[in-house]
Amino acid sequence: LDLSVLPSCPVIFSCRRYVAGGQCKSTAKLDGKVVIITGANTGIGKETARDLARRGKVILACRDIAKGEAAANEIRAETGNQQVIMKKLDLADTKSIREFAENVLAEEKELHILINNAGVMLCPYSKTVDGFEMHLGVNHLGHFLLTFLLLERLKQSAPARIVNVSSLAHHGGRIRFHDLHGEKSYSRGLAYCHSKLANVLFTRELARRLQGKSSRGTGSTKVTANSLHPGSVCSELVRHSFIMTWLWRMFSFFLKTPCEGAQTSVYCAVAEELDSVTGQYFSDCQPAYVSPRGRDDETAKRLWNVSCELLGIQWD
Repeated sequence: LDLSVLPSCPVIFSCRRYVAGGQCKSTAKLDGKVVIITGANTGIGKETARDLARRGKVILACRDIAKGEAAANEIRAETGNQQVIMKKLDLADTKSIREFAENVLAEEKELHILINNAGVMLCPYSKTVDGFEMHLGVNHLGHFLLTFLLLERLKQSAPARIVNVSSLAHHGGRIRFHDLHGEKSYSRGLAYCHSKLANVLFTRELARRLQGKSSRGTGSTKVTANSLHPGSVCSELVRHSFIMTWLWRMFSFFLKTPCEGAQTSVYCAVAEELDSVTGQYFSDCQPAYVSPRGRDDETAKRLWNVSCELLGIQWD
């Protein structure tokens, strides 16, 4: 798409602006603050890192070391910020998650923003190293464990924020407790939807718990948790589906660019008006409608307990 033609074509320009959606207007700086972004070597994650690197220190948590280093080098060169660091993190392996968290906790005395951005979509049936269905394992359980391991540091550094990248696809999801790992029946599209619903429910329950427990045992933690829909973005997320890849290329004009898709992540991370907002779901930098299943507190609590059991952790 040649954007240079848009000003001379009002209809196209208006259409394109509508597709782009909301923009984060905040100019907040993150001086002295530390941000972690998972899946930051490509797509929305990389653009989120690029924006936040203009504001403060950013850690790119990436599975692919070569791509992660390339992204970090590019962002350092563009922003002039040498505090852009790449660390290896494979969300499909709980050992890797624990090693990443251990490394961060040893090197960073403070942590202010955790953006759980990485994800997989439309994968053929497969399991993580620990035997979890891939969508559930990476998109939900991996980030659940990572947040658990880093939460005390976030509390100690408060005010702090946790941002979970979900999707409009959560409307099509269900938490199938009788078949969480898709061993009885499996649809790659529905598996993605289920995992995105899990993101919304995790955020809801996490926010509820954080509001009542500070590191001293009383009062609010001053750590917020919100989830978001980035929009339909032209990215590598659909790489596992030939049909979706073809459609994405054909209709790229009607999709957000990764930079446009990153706007709500950035907004949830830095917007001053969200300082005390928690447990909410955003799209285009504003509150958005959550499906009835995404507002089911009993399912959220049950998912929390089952997630702890699967990961072998106690998180009260």
